[in-house]
Order: sequence, then structure tokens, then C-alpha cells
Amino acid sequence: MAIIINIDVMLAKRKMKSKNLAQQIGITPANLSILKTGRAKGIRFETLDAICKVLECKPGDIIDYIE
Repeated sequence: MAIIINIDVMLAKRKMKSKNLAQQIGITPANLSILKTGRAKGIRFETLDAICKVLECKPGDIIDYIE
């Protein structure tokens, strides 16, 4: 199973820094880094919702699945 997290791609498209995103969604930059690198075991829907609102995207823009 290969779940790919594309937060960096969306941040680049929106010309936003990770630190700003973390601040706006209410998590630490360290926790955002764990999400971005794919080391997280899971993500709360609340956090995913906040990321999508700030980056003005859909969950499918952030999370991808490749076999």
C-alpha cells in the first residue's frame, strides 16, 4: 500500500510556507512535517478538513494512492 501525501505540492501552488499552514490549522510545524513526509499513521478528518479549507482544495488533491 502506497499512500502519497502531496501537501508540499499544494503549498507550492498556493505559495504558502509550511509554518503558515501549521499556524492556520492549529497544529505544530513538527506534526505537519510528519504528515508531509508520510510518516504519520493516520490523519484526523478535522485536520484534513482544516488543511483543505486553508489550501482551498479537496482531500484527493492532498492524498493519493499508488499500488
